[in-house]
Amino acid sequence: MKSAVCTLFEGSYHHGLAALANSLQGTGFAGTLYAGYRGVLPAWAAAAAPLPLPGWPEASSLPVGEHLRITFLPLRTAYHLTNLKPRFMLELLDGPLARPGAEVEALFYIDPDICALGRWSYFEDWVGCGVALCEDLNSPLPENHPRRVAWRRYYGERGLTLRYRASDYVNGGFVGVRRADRAFLECWQRTMELMAEEIGSLAAAKVGGGAAYRSTGPADCFDCSDQDALNAAVEACGLDVSVMGQEAMAFKPGRALLPHAVGAAKPWQRGYLRAAFGGVAPRQADKAYWAHAQSPITSHGAWQRLLRRIDLVAASAVGRLVRRS
Repeated sequence: MKSAVCTLFEGSYHHGLAALANSLQGTGFAGTLYAGYRGVLPAWAAAAAPLPLPGWPEASSLPVGEHLRITFLPLRTAYHLTNLKPRFMLELLDGPLARPGAEVEALFYIDPDICALGRWSYFEDWVGCGVALCEDLNSPLPENHPRRVAWRRYYGERGLTLRYRASDYVNGGFVGVRRADRAFLECWQRTMELMAEEIGSLAAAKVGGGAAYRSTGPADCFDCSDQDALNAAVEACGLDVSVMGQEAMAFKPGRALLPHAVGAAKPWQRGYLRAAFGGVAPRQADKAYWAHAQSPITSHGAWQRLLRRIDLVAASAVGRLVRRS
């Protein structure tokens, strides 16, 4: 199966993009990582060469190692980037991935605060089981949880029927779809657009840079915009989904394929030793980030990388002794 990966970034998230690209190379992924961005490209991407594509005449491309390439796609949208995911994936499927010779059968969206671990062939096997998703830290939500009931009522009043499938509440940081399952992305985009009527617009988000919400909806059912709309889409779309548990994003012990650095402070911003003395040990996502922050793309200076690795090792030792009560 030939596949592609995409992500969205702006500001300091270019550090996460670099580590994501490095980690993808480590999995054996061979292909293109499409990176939609706002603002200017980071210094480490200065060698990117122009590569005009349908819909993106200002696109550029940077080789990463022997088999991986990052294609940078400048964005002009009022959406907060967290709310752009399904539309961006559809635009890729209908644009660069639809051109003759592309032959891409599956597209994966991965947030730029995630690293990919393991073998890439496993990801392609996974998406062959259905739309690939990961259980969130806040899962499960039972059938009659107020949030689920509110989704069903809200969307039902707008002509979209939701049917309960399982108690899993999935994370919006990773979605894998086969081209044959693009209807799932269309459904997700529809739940996003209908949600916008309640929260105010798709520029609204409760993460950095988002416009203020007008309302989080009945029972706060849209407290996490893209993610709540994604979970509603799972119930609105009849396609098969393949959900891995909380271990996949390292939210609990087990096989971590996509350690996810959730929260406001990202691995490139955290001070580990001080946090460890406060009872907060480094997470698996922090360790995965710094393990992939060095090559082939380097977004931090050598001295900074050395200090952060020392900080991380010391904090890990302290974290084994100091626990938050």
